Amino acid sequence: MIQLPCPWCGPRNVSEFRHHGESTPRPDTASTTPQEWRHYLYFRRNARGWVDETWYHTAGCRRFFRVCRHTSTNETLPVGETR
Repeated sequence: MIQLPCPWCGPRNVSEFRHHGESTPRPDTASTTPQEWRHYLYFRRNARGWVDETWYHTAGCRRFFRVCRHTSTNETLPVGETR
């Protein structure tokens, strides 16, 4: 069983959450090209190792939060904590 550390509700089963993908910086909408915008929306690194991700707690506090997750082991850390 995978548990995610919700900052407001504490550790919970992953079935309570919705995965919103890898956290990436949003480009400036005033100066970005359509190609850059498309890349931001649809392309992810899909890397093996530690990845900053965004999750939504659907069955709890209904808030978004970020967590750092190892894609091979599913070990999690709060974003900003050293690995």
